[in-house]
Amino acid sequence: MQTTFPRLLLKHAAERPGAPAMREKEYGIWQAHSWAGMAQLVEHIACGLHLLGLRRGEHMVIIGANRPRLYATMLAAQALGAIPIPLYQDAVGAECVFPINNADVRFALVEDQEQVDKLLEIRGQCPQLAHIVYDDPRGLRNYAEDGLQSLDALLDAGRGFATGQPGFFRAEAEEARPDDVAAMFFTSGTTGNPKGVVHTHNTLLDRAKAGADFDKLTSDEEVLAYLPPAWVGQNIFSYAQWLACGYVVNCPESASTVTIDLKEVGPTYYFAPPRIFESLLTTVMIRMEDAGRIKRGMFHYFMGVAKRAGPALMDGKPVGGMDRLLYALGGLLVYGPLRNTLGFSRVRVAYTAGEAIGPDLFTFYRSIGINLKQLYGSTETAVFVCLQPDNEARADTVGVPISGVQIKVADNGEILVKSAGLLKEYYKNPTATAEVLSADGWYHTSDAGFIDASGHLKIIDRVKDVGRIKGGANDGAMFAPKYVENKLKFFPHIKEAVAYGDGREKCCVMLNIDFDAVGNWAERRNLPYAGYTDLAQKPEVYQLIKECVEKVNADLSVDALLAGSQISRFLVLHKELDADDGELTRTNKVRRGFIAEKYQPLIDALYGGKAEQFIETVVKFEDGRSGSVSATLKISDTQTFAPVKAAA
Repeated sequence: MQTTFPRLLLKHAAERPGAPAMREKEYGIWQAHSWAGMAQLVEHIACGLHLLGLRRGEHMVIIGANRPRLYATMLAAQALGAIPIPLYQDAVGAECVFPINNADVRFALVEDQEQVDKLLEIRGQCPQLAHIVYDDPRGLRNYAEDGLQSLDALLDAGRGFATGQPGFFRAEAEEARPDDVAAMFFTSGTTGNPKGVVHTHNTLLDRAKAGADFDKLTSDEEVLAYLPPAWVGQNIFSYAQWLACGYVVNCPESASTVTIDLKEVGPTYYFAPPRIFESLLTTVMIRMEDAGRIKRGMFHYFMGVAKRAGPALMDGKPVGGMDRLLYALGGLLVYGPLRNTLGFSRVRVAYTAGEAIGPDLFTFYRSIGINLKQLYGSTETAVFVCLQPDNEARADTVGVPISGVQIKVADNGEILVKSAGLLKEYYKNPTATAEVLSADGWYHTSDAGFIDASGHLKIIDRVKDVGRIKGGANDGAMFAPKYVENKLKFFPHIKEAVAYGDGREKCCVMLNIDFDAVGNWAERRNLPYAGYTDLAQKPEVYQLIKECVEKVNADLSVDALLAGSQISRFLVLHKELDADDGELTRTNKVRRGFIAEKYQPLIDALYGGKAEQFIETVVKFEDGRSGSVSATLKISDTQTFAPVKAAA
């Protein structure tokens, strides 16, 4: 698709000016923005930014949730030839310093008072940050900072400029070329400073169009934009594909209303990481356990039918007449109402990515008639590398290479990708760019995997994380920590896991329980607890988690490659791993090295044979204050199983 984002906006505005482009829920009521209205809004913001001094080639940060006026500002910046950089709205001020200084940012648009305070707090470290524009004025009436103004004031100035120079905006928008830089996304920085991934209009729109063609997306789709715009996945689904297809993007009122808004919107095209699907299912199962005996019995009976017949029906495979009849009855009594409760009654295509999804979780959604599939990609590849065709969705693969993508596997097992959607470069980091982009155009993903017999890609782990067990009965066995962690997180009672074992004689893990799921489990057993730390250390909870761990070990024992990665010992952490405490990235990826340093006494205790270990940890609260949490953690041994040899 050889075009630019602003040109696509103008194209939609010309072809169907009155059609809805975006909706925003405000004070409980959905407000629609037409394509013509969006184009006019973008024009006025662009003219206002021009008056402020934003020029071609400059960077501008955007910080906030999904809001039409924030998306319009991204388009306005691109129309002027500037480069928007969305940053995570839940990042603390210190995390914004490097991106702002690295990209020499002078302009920022933020959503509200919280984000204004964040930037004012770090302004001394970012002296070039001259202009901060805010969308929501609540709480900001008495602020009198240099360069601080409301988006409404900027719009008023831009409106006046546009009236005097009606051809300015279109002339600026037409100057942009498909190969010009369109946006920059900072990686999560699991091992150091984040890197600015530079993408052009062409790289982003080429992949957006390829993904849309693959799933036959049209302008009739409805999408709910609820994940952080700074995450490239959300940006592709609610920005690049929005403009490529011309469908409607719906912005929730707030994070707390997303589940309600999901039901009201009834999206036809939906994307979420596995954690969201896990959370939705956990909520359903908790409610079902609290339901009456008859309703609970009917649910479990028809879910048995769904598990038996649903995936086959979804894949167009033959199903017996009785199962087909029972499934139709289950659709009326259970599956239909359940899809409606989840907000998925109209979903035609649903995707998950970012982490592996558990087979049971994956099968559950497909068995009740939701076309859930997996995709593979990254910030550097503009997301779309592999997608699962409708009739070939499997829990253990991430799909087939789509149009415009070539894949090969290096000798060390690393996946290499060639695509029209590859990053242009890492900003001001030629060394890092040269490490991932070869001279002949192959991108090194750092993921280890292989193409199976059906042409689907399977991912094992990060190449750098794949190690070897050293010493003991499994000396030399492959160790893939992420693979082990994902298997553990398939259980609804386990929220997070961190596995260690490379260069050691066995695998040990530290876990977080899912507080809601385990809390409900405890309440149904009349097991009292006084909070997360207390619940996590209950002997009954340890037994529950131990059973999950041993099921994983039994599963690993039949895997010829990874039987040596079975878990010998585990502990349940006294606090949840948190991005604010540096333990997770803003995209909720485990920072395994940081955690190893922070919890070194716990790792020493796991490998030292101790039965318990005291730990005290500094934590950061939501209001910015610091405190500490301490506990004596139990350490549990688990049963491991002899590797099962494959039949000859």
